[in-house]
Amino acid sequence: MPASPSTARAINDRLALRLLQQEGPLTAGQLKQLTGLSRPTVSDLVERLTVSGLIRVVGESGEQRRGPNARLYGIAADRAHLAALDVRTGGVLVLVSDLVGRVLGEVAVPIDAGSGTGPAVEQAVAAVEEAAHKAGPDAWAGLHTVGIGAPGLVDPATGDLRDSGGLPAWHRSLVAALQGRLPKARVTVENETNLAALAEQREGAARDRDTFVLLWLGHGVGAAVVLDGRLRRGASGGTGEIGFLPVPGTGSLPSATDCDGGFHALAGAAAIGALAREHGLAASGPLDGPGAARLVAQAVTAGDDPAARFLDTLADRLAIGTAAVTAILDPGCVVLGGEIGQAGGEALAHRVGARLARMSPLATEVRPGALGGAAVLRGALLTARDHAQDELFAP
Repeated sequence: MPASPSTARAINDRLALRLLQQEGPLTAGQLKQLTGLSRPTVSDLVERLTVSGLIRVVGESGEQRRGPNARLYGIAADRAHLAALDVRTGGVLVLVSDLVGRVLGEVAVPIDAGSGTGPAVEQAVAAVEEAAHKAGPDAWAGLHTVGIGAPGLVDPATGDLRDSGGLPAWHRSLVAALQGRLPKARVTVENETNLAALAEQREGAARDRDTFVLLWLGHGVGAAVVLDGRLRRGASGGTGEIGFLPVPGTGSLPSATDCDGGFHALAGAAAIGALAREHGLAASGPLDGPGAARLVAQAVTAGDDPAARFLDTLADRLAIGTAAVTAILDPGCVVLGGEIGQAGGEALAHRVGARLARMSPLATEVRPGALGGAAVLRGALLTARDHAQDELFAP
């Protein structure tokens, strides 16, 4: 059945807004060319979107083409402000952006969970408020959407962060606290590895893939599964909890509350630090994700025999978990994400891919992540932007 006039207008408006989001400011003539719509239809939608406050004139297309047809239209980026949070065990990273995702304010604060849940939550909320004030005087009160990335399981039915062993209690209280302080905003939380996969697919190493697995290598290990363009979460939100995967070489088995006997015991930051010491590589600073990444980067740069043996053994370990994932999912592509995956680069990815090819009959490309630890925060921002634009761009 043909669309009604109102439905057709809504579709055309959405198409124009998406083009302005992807391509930047455009003239009415360029919108006509890209959409295939008639000149009167484009003129009507430009007027409609301008009156609604979603777009505005932001310049002209060239000095030689004055007049209405040369006007450049762009999304009214200050129509809404967005916040993105990367919630970690020992702190929080925050950024605030405009509607098109341009970063306007950033804050990073350490948080001592030993101070209690209430004070820890207040520190995190204060960090969001500080980042908003950096973005502008009205940004805090005008936050439209807040996207949070956190470790642990997110209940797919409720969207709430579930109680996970070993994670600070303030993580679970943060969403409610922010929602209470920002009653008009939409506050959402997503597993950090899932957000990293979204960012790598949209802006990083998996831009040409609609099916892949992101293997997160940071303080701990995790995985995100994207099949046919869709992120898969599982019945309980636990898809990708690869740290609990039973694997050979750990000396024990994981339990429901402890992944130390699982793949985490081979590929977590502490395990990588111990492996580096065995090969004569000295660690400086804490053996968290960034600390282990420095060791891997040092080995890649060194290029000597001890460093090569360290990378070889690390690749052996990573290939074990990767082979288990590929045997079940056959994703065709595995991205080594997180700080450690980025630090290992092609040197580590090539080693893992070569070992995987010997272990599995399924052709699987192994790539290094492009965004590293920043992928979680970037994914949270992309999610917040999508939610905000879906609402604001609606008819």
